[in-house]
Amino acid sequence: MQIIQELARNKAVFQSLLEGVSREEYLWKPQPEKWCLLEIVAHLYDEEREDFRARTRHTLETPDVPATPIDPEAWVTERKYIKRNYDVMVHKFLEEREASIQWLNSLDNPNWNNIYQHPQIGAMSAKLFLSNWLAHDCRHIQQIINLKYEYLKAHCGEDLRYAG
Repeated sequence: MQIIQELARNKAVFQSLLEGVSREEYLWKPQPEKWCLLEIVAHLYDEEREDFRARTRHTLETPDVPATPIDPEAWVTERKYIKRNYDVMVHKFLEEREASIQWLNSLDNPNWNNIYQHPQIGAMSAKLFLSNWLAHDCRHIQQIINLKYEYLKAHCGEDLRYAG
């Protein structure tokens, strides 16, 4: 399935964007209310395990059972993302992505049309969860690239208008 292939490719994208980043850069925020790279990586790790893979599996296996509630926005402060070890979190996230890809590829004729009744959104198929998993990747890849651009702009001391 194309979506699973994209999720697998994104592992390499995330790895390239996130590995080898200095402490100054992974803690930098353009504004106090924005997330730094460390918070983004910790969020990706938790989302991989407790949201997208768990909810996709739940919808495939037990769609009629209520899912465990989650609050990813609150996790940033509740779970003290800012105090985590950046390199460890990058490694753990990439391991979890690999586990997700292995699990997805191991599925034997899954019913992607299984429906879970989400309490806020309503009917969500397993395929819809899978599609949103990929969309979540895209949003955070864009966020990471934007943050890296803003960091460069704030720290390189050069006029970046020529870049477009």
